[in-house]
Amino acid sequence: MNIVIVGTGYVGLVSGACFAEMGARVTCVDIDQEKINGLTQGIIPIYEPGLKPIVQRNVQAERLRFTTDITMCLHKADIVFSAVGTPPEEDGSADVSQVLEVARTVGRHMTGYLLFTTKSTVPVGTAAKVKQVIAQELSKRKAEIPFDIASNPEFLKEGDAIRDFMSPDRVVVGIESDRARMLMEKLYRPFLLKNFRVLFMDIPSAEMTKYAANAMLATRISFMNQIANLCERVGANVNSVRTGIGSDSRIGQKFLYSGAGYGGSCFPKDVKALIQTGRETGYPLDLIEAVDRVNEEQKKVLFQKLHNHYNGKLKGKTIALWGLSFKPQTDDMRQAPSLVLIEKLLQAGCHIRAYDPVAMDRARTLLGKTIHYASDMYGAALNADALILVTEWKEFRMPHWDRLMETMRTPLVIDGRNIYRPAELREKGFTYMGIGTNSTTP
Repeated sequence: MNIVIVGTGYVGLVSGACFAEMGARVTCVDIDQEKINGLTQGIIPIYEPGLKPIVQRNVQAERLRFTTDITMCLHKADIVFSAVGTPPEEDGSADVSQVLEVARTVGRHMTGYLLFTTKSTVPVGTAAKVKQVIAQELSKRKAEIPFDIASNPEFLKEGDAIRDFMSPDRVVVGIESDRARMLMEKLYRPFLLKNFRVLFMDIPSAEMTKYAANAMLATRISFMNQIANLCERVGANVNSVRTGIGSDSRIGQKFLYSGAGYGGSCFPKDVKALIQTGRETGYPLDLIEAVDRVNEEQKKVLFQKLHNHYNGKLKGKTIALWGLSFKPQTDDMRQAPSLVLIEKLLQAGCHIRAYDPVAMDRARTLLGKTIHYASDMYGAALNADALILVTEWKEFRMPHWDRLMETMRTPLVIDGRNIYRPAELREKGFTYMGIGTNSTTP
């Protein structure tokens, strides 16, 4: 099969590489010439475990190509995927102008039947707009060329995207015709030989499925963060509560971990877009709006704990941060809790020493010289008045506590992910604070 993927961001690049790995001939298109040149040379603009060797291997095998000229590959395309960005507008709605521009370009230059598929996360009704745009462009050309549209939202977890794509728990596809269904079945069958888990449905339902899935997961996170905050006030331990409710088969353990709030490119943007869709249709989503509010407040929790400990006297304090990315196994800092924490620490007059295994270059781009970038986790803690764990990278899980005790000026640890044993730290002389744990937690 000949596949064209427009957009070489996180979704487009991972999708293109994985389709090529399964034998499809893939051309990835982007308007950024510098990025395309780099990709052709095997330079990957994002951090995603396992992605680089797949890209390099398939470029060498000539199954994966990169270009800035979509017109050169449309004549051979069976399926065109739109994986361009849908950034949030000021009101939270998703900006689909790039998706429609891709559709417009396809309509102007397509020469034979193809299936136009939206891979980007788009509001319900976007595929219908895409169909209209392509039809209008064909009409201008007086070209009677058949085409179909489809919706194929991605459900990739950053840091584990290759495994998610190569062995998905399900593939959601919205289609309107049997021909489109046959093409998508042919494309995905190699990924799902043992258990074909492609869920076909109408296009609006497929578009809604992505938003509903992310909103549900975000709801679980905000729910547990509120329970954690309540646990602190009543003397309960959120870790015990999580174990207790997670053992219920109707609930399960996933996405029940309390922390400093969710971030990244998906949850914050998609939750806000779904909220705006509800407002536009005259049906406000009160529950989802509350999820969003809780998350924004939760991002302030780590600072509030530090502020309370020092009775608001933070000016001149040196604060060590472990982790800057919104989650482990990625350098993505979009909507990361660390950014909110850093902003508030700087406003309070603190000096910040930070370390992240992967996201340091990204942080320098976003933060410039406002903080100190340490070369390792212990360097970040040098003469620190507090150590705050923000992102639970594996290398932070078993620190040398005796070394930290010697390194830090004040042995205060604020555990934003509840990965440490409070009793162990207190035995060594540290003051420990977690999220939703009381002072007697073992």
